[in-house]
Amino acid sequence: MSKAKSKVEFDQATPQDTSADEAAIDSVTACPPAIAMNSPERFVNRELSWLAFNGRVLMEAQNRRHPVLERLRFLSISSSNLEEFYMVRVAGLYGMEKEGVVKLSDDGLSPGQQLAKISQCAGALIADQQRVWTELRAELADNGISVIEPDDLKNGDRAWLDAFFHEQIFPVLTPLAIDPAHPFPFIPNLGFTMALKLLRAHDGRTVMALLPVPSQLQRFIRLPSTSHKKLRFLPLEKAIGLYLDRLFPGYTVTGTGLFRILRDSDVEIEEEAEDLVLLFESMLKRRRRGSVIHLTCSKSMPEDLRRFIADHLDLKLEEFELVDHMLGMADLNQLILKERPGLQFKPFVARFPERIRDHGGDCFAAIRAKDIIVHHPFESFDVVVQFLRQAAADPDVVAVKQTLYRTSHDSPIVAALIEAAESGKSVTALVELKARFDEAANIKWARDLERAGVQVVYGFIELKTHAKVSLIVRREAGQLHTYVHYGTGNYHPVTAKIYTDLSLFSADPALGRDAAQLFNYVTGYAEPRELEKIAVSPLNLRETLEQGIDKEIAHARAGRPAAIWVKVNSLVDPDMIDCLYKASQAGVRIEIVARGICCLRPGVPGLSENIRVKSIVGRFLEHGRIVCFGAGHGLPSAKAKVYISSADWMPRNLDRRVESLVPIENPTVHQQVLEQIMVAQIKDQAQSWHMKADGGYIRDQASESPDAFSAHTYFMTNPSLSGRGRALRIDQPRPVVVPSRE
Repeated sequence: MSKAKSKVEFDQATPQDTSADEAAIDSVTACPPAIAMNSPERFVNRELSWLAFNGRVLMEAQNRRHPVLERLRFLSISSSNLEEFYMVRVAGLYGMEKEGVVKLSDDGLSPGQQLAKISQCAGALIADQQRVWTELRAELADNGISVIEPDDLKNGDRAWLDAFFHEQIFPVLTPLAIDPAHPFPFIPNLGFTMALKLLRAHDGRTVMALLPVPSQLQRFIRLPSTSHKKLRFLPLEKAIGLYLDRLFPGYTVTGTGLFRILRDSDVEIEEEAEDLVLLFESMLKRRRRGSVIHLTCSKSMPEDLRRFIADHLDLKLEEFELVDHMLGMADLNQLILKERPGLQFKPFVARFPERIRDHGGDCFAAIRAKDIIVHHPFESFDVVVQFLRQAAADPDVVAVKQTLYRTSHDSPIVAALIEAAESGKSVTALVELKARFDEAANIKWARDLERAGVQVVYGFIELKTHAKVSLIVRREAGQLHTYVHYGTGNYHPVTAKIYTDLSLFSADPALGRDAAQLFNYVTGYAEPRELEKIAVSPLNLRETLEQGIDKEIAHARAGRPAAIWVKVNSLVDPDMIDCLYKASQAGVRIEIVARGICCLRPGVPGLSENIRVKSIVGRFLEHGRIVCFGAGHGLPSAKAKVYISSADWMPRNLDRRVESLVPIENPTVHQQVLEQIMVAQIKDQAQSWHMKADGGYIRDQASESPDAFSAHTYFMTNPSLSGRGRALRIDQPRPVVVPSRE
């Protein structure tokens, strides 16, 4: 962009804001029939919607706007996403079917019917992944990164590989013959195994064997090269295949193939557990022995070997997912090399909020002057760390309270809390043990914090604490003052470089009192009687959202402008969807940016013709949650009601988690969230997919244009409104004019 702008302006030629583009999208939806408000058909199946999202992630692996190694990253992400989907969501459906649970999904499908549809859609997705890998492999080779076959080894390679195999691979491998004296072993979750059919030389007897491939070994062996521009890699399983005679001397291999299993990895919690930490430690051990949920194997594996595996894992042959080329594509991220930066996104350095610098780096002084919101990753997460470090070092700070849902292995947040406790401050940390796949790390942090003198609590057994809140209590002029941070994302400095999130800092006494009540709720079960500004689930967050929607309905019926803008990761909750349907029927104009799952059907005549849904999938992972109500003035408007939240619109977030919904009231911050962030999201073309009424998605028709507007590019190249400070003299933005959708 030639000139930095502090606010996004809609252009009359913006595709999603012109009637011509709407006509193009409407032509694709082909005027779907009206759906009754009591019909399950008004919902899109949650699991199929998630698979559609992962399909969009995979499509980014084919997006030539991205460098080739970034496209490889998207392929790797789509594979790891799908594995987690099986380990958690599919595992749950299998469990329901096994136990004879007949409860139907919101869209009217039984567990068995959902599993059948998932199998079909996921199978197509896996086939697409294999095809994309074939294409990317060729393109990588054109760019000097070759994943080779054994037949491609050069004369000098084999001698080097012999030494490497015997020194680095052979000692770790454990060949396992399977017979009555050697039973079929337990294969762990994500276990990658070679199955072999062997013929013993001295008596001609057939022996079945397994060769587990340890996950501790690198999946790709880098071969010696004289030039960093010509890199060659041999897949580990291919290298092992060259040395089977040394692993099974005296045997001839008559059949072989690879397989990989996924096990049930969800964790269920007994509500009456007396010791939550011990409970989770035992569950982590049990997770590793969960039921087999999914098995992929190489298509070349002989049928008798597949039957041998199926019999021992209690599976049917038709449950095997046959793969043409590569298993475990999540490992492809090992080929993303730092030494080839030209094949990756150009490095991006996050800005540090100039307003903090204007106050000499004093976070408290900057926050006292005015609320500030930090937009990650475009603005540095370091400001959150600095906020807590300053509190730890400040002799006037008397208390620090902090929620921890996910954080990094070398967390500066935890270090700051430990420093604060060791300096004599009262420090309370709410450590959520139920953060899926991070439970073990959180247990470790909890014990480290306790040793330092931090008061550690684990919240509720039946509720997951997902709210992101920091509370600092500081003595100033003989009085206690509070400083708060409310976030939409985790206190995780690594993911904060990838996830788009919002951090609100405020010295508003009411927000401080509300934060104190929230902490009392999770530490002492003291349910807040009257929250002044924020809403908290499961107490009143759902009610607050419903009231906001109802008010927009009233405005529409009174002939006033009525609009709702929603940005979430997932929109699943049936009651909230029905509220949006009612608003649409009343004439409320609704824009939804839902990155992942969306169970609402937009554009259905008589049901949702005033609702548009889009998904943004790009360089950064959209993660922040924002809700805007026009309040009788339409959107955008300085008088609109704007909130940020830690909660998606899902039953678990609204009913079974502790979440926060925080109003944005400072005019500059309000303008930034509404007229800079939300407008850019709605205007985005380069990374946007528009949802159809049938649950499918189509790319924005302008996405291939070199001039396509990219929200991520805009945020990378333009300073934020509330963080810009005096150091940046930026012209006042022109008023945003949103063209009519008529």
